[in-house]
Amino acid sequence: QVQLVESGGGLVQAGGSLRLSCAASGGTFSSFSMCWFRQAPGEERDFVATINRSGSTYYADSVKGRFTISRDNAKTTVYLSMNSLKPEDTAVYYCAARNGGWRTTLDYDYWGQGTQVTVSS
Repeated sequence: QVQLVESGGGLVQAGGSLRLSCAASGGTFSSFSMCWFRQAPGEERDFVATINRSGSTYYADSVKGRFTISRDNAKTTVYLSMNSLKPEDTAVYYCAARNGGWRTTLDYDYWGQGTQVTVSS
């Protein structure tokens, strides 16, 4: 059974930075496409960034140039480095994994429990 555990969330001022981590256990991490989603209160869960098993990445327009997704297969961990944070980035951030190619929809096989990111103005 694959388990995903996010960490690194917190409270930060606008313009600041955070790095989220998602540690995976079980399964074959190197074969997974990994993704970050986020969900603000009362909103749908939205795509943020994804990385496939080859290391290719894709970002939502709202975070392009500010966020970077990366993975360390040896540590079975995916990261989301977030810079120039804005109040509208406030949300619960979820890590997800799927076998096969990436998706920007919610079509992922495994999900973490989420980590809260709050950006104050």
